[in-house]
Amino acid sequence: MSSFKIGSIEVGSDLPPVVIAEIGINHEGSLAVAKEMVDAAHGAGAQIIKHQTHVVEDEMSDDAKSVIPGNADVSIYSIMERCSLNEEDETALMQYVQSKGMEFISTPFSRAAALRLQRMNVPAYKIGSGECNNYPLLKLVASFGKPVILSTGMNDIKSIEKSVNILRDAKVPFVLLHCTNVYPTPYKLVRLGGMVSLAEHFPDAIVGLSDHTVDNYACLGAVALGGRVLERHFTDDMSRPGPDIECSMDPAALSDLIKGSRAIFEASGGTKEAAEEERITMQFAFASVVAESDIAEGEEFTEANLWVKRPGTGDFSADDYEGLIGKKAAKSIKKGFQLKKADVAG
Repeated sequence: MSSFKIGSIEVGSDLPPVVIAEIGINHEGSLAVAKEMVDAAHGAGAQIIKHQTHVVEDEMSDDAKSVIPGNADVSIYSIMERCSLNEEDETALMQYVQSKGMEFISTPFSRAAALRLQRMNVPAYKIGSGECNNYPLLKLVASFGKPVILSTGMNDIKSIEKSVNILRDAKVPFVLLHCTNVYPTPYKLVRLGGMVSLAEHFPDAIVGLSDHTVDNYACLGAVALGGRVLERHFTDDMSRPGPDIECSMDPAALSDLIKGSRAIFEASGGTKEAAEEERITMQFAFASVVAESDIAEGEEFTEANLWVKRPGTGDFSADDYEGLIGKKAAKSIKKGFQLKKADVAG
């Protein structure tokens, strides 16, 4: 897979990284706050805004009312009930994002959520790590025929392969994001090698990182290893309440990630050889063979009367030095001058 588009944004293994600003549920259920976050992300240079689509009654059973996440003190059911937007508000949010010239995508956490996003005609779907092995939901989303960005946290290659085969069978373009679902994620648990493994096992995938650390270092490292889609939670203000604020980026961090990821992309690749642009530097930085003393015609070249000095503009480079020792001068050579081909007897 070389590349594909999410709306107007082209994503590809040979293209500059795309940064996804995930507002998620950081708006705490307020459309007004969500729009403020969109404004801040737009000002920082975001191209894609990601939301989370929660239809709580279709997403969770009553048992979820007693499950408390590690980064919260109330049940997951209560959190999502408080932070979800209804369809009218989510549609309004999408339209607001689009009015700013950005693309809106979202993560469906249930069948009802997936069908809502289909009605909204989003350009792509994000599947969260928790749904990576939710094969019925993934089959439904794949049936819509839109690109899929699949986070793979908490899953191994065997379970991811089942998901990938669903996407392949549906013939939808896809991205695989390595992820660690610890909030926030310490560096030692990021394991960027997992992203490399995804690229090795699924060569038809574009790979990237969905990151939950507290800064941009892991994402920037991912770019150097081939990551082309980067996702971090986003907020306009780190002092806002919310379960994902701690591992979110603010506008300054988003702007820095966009700039830094593009810089590392440009700096990556290549082979170990001299660049054409280095030639002017090579001329003065490299050394040429020079006469260390006056040398008479017929005199033998020795380590005492030859040495190497800048610039590298002479007929003989430092690499030629040892091969000249023992040969004889074809004519007299003044001390301090570069050795010429005509100075060496045949």
